[in-house]
Amino acid sequence: MKRIGSLLQDRLALLSLFIITSTLLAGIFAPWIAPNDPEEVHMELRFASASWEYLLGNDHLGRCVLSRLIYGIRPSVLGVLAVLAISVGIGTAIGFIAGYFKGKLDALLMRICDIMLSFPGYVMTLGIIGILGVGLQHILLAFVLMKWSWFARIIRTSVMQYADAEYVKFSKTLGIGSLRIIWKHIVPVTVPVIAVTSSSAFSSMVLQLSGYSFLGLGVQAPHAEWGMMLNEAREVMFSRPELLLAPGITTILFVSAVHFFTDALQVALDPKLGSSGRKKQRKGRFQTANLQGSEVA
Repeated sequence: MKRIGSLLQDRLALLSLFIITSTLLAGIFAPWIAPNDPEEVHMELRFASASWEYLLGNDHLGRCVLSRLIYGIRPSVLGVLAVLAISVGIGTAIGFIAGYFKGKLDALLMRICDIMLSFPGYVMTLGIIGILGVGLQHILLAFVLMKWSWFARIIRTSVMQYADAEYVKFSKTLGIGSLRIIWKHIVPVTVPVIAVTSSSAFSSMVLQLSGYSFLGLGVQAPHAEWGMMLNEAREVMFSRPELLLAPGITTILFVSAVHFFTDALQVALDPKLGSSGRKKQRKGRFQTANLQGSEVA
């Protein structure tokens, strides 16, 4: 409770949480929130300025920019969130098994992880796209293949720190089953690591998906996606910069909110990080965001 209280006292964390929650809800309830059909073409409104009916104007096909931004949340954020949950689930299961039971099973699982991690993420994604073709589902499949081994490695390291603790050994001498020991003694202390690692990877995956869609490898027309909207607005970036700024600012705002919330979450879960640690963490988040942005570009 004290950890949650310290998190709630951070105004920037609360603002970030509000942005993240609002974005997720807008994506889930997009059919009821979006003012217009995101795929409806009105050539007579091509590049029309903002109006009461179209608050952010219309794109090169006369489609509602605001509606496309809202519907773009689904692949850009909700799709990534679903893949993240699958990757974390697989990585957590393997990490707990390898870190707790150790021995030959640990060696086998970690060698498999080493094989998966030996492939650069972008190379693996491009390879899957080259074999299966372009499309959102293929990029999300590549994300699962890339991320589960990374999560497994991190969670295994965390589990091994507690697997040999005295209270765990005492539980074993009492004849308590391994599953119960893991659930009662190890899961609670590893949840902070899983939460921080997952939230940190979330923003990176959102940027990567937008980058692939910007290159024409992800979401395909006429469906809406933030990266694809950036690509469509390139040709009029000087005459109609608002068409480029709308998805760009939305992406930056959401990714920054995830970064700041991850920072606050890590500080709340780790009492050793004081105010100086908080500043260092946020500085690191800015550097990470800049690095990820350059990778996508």
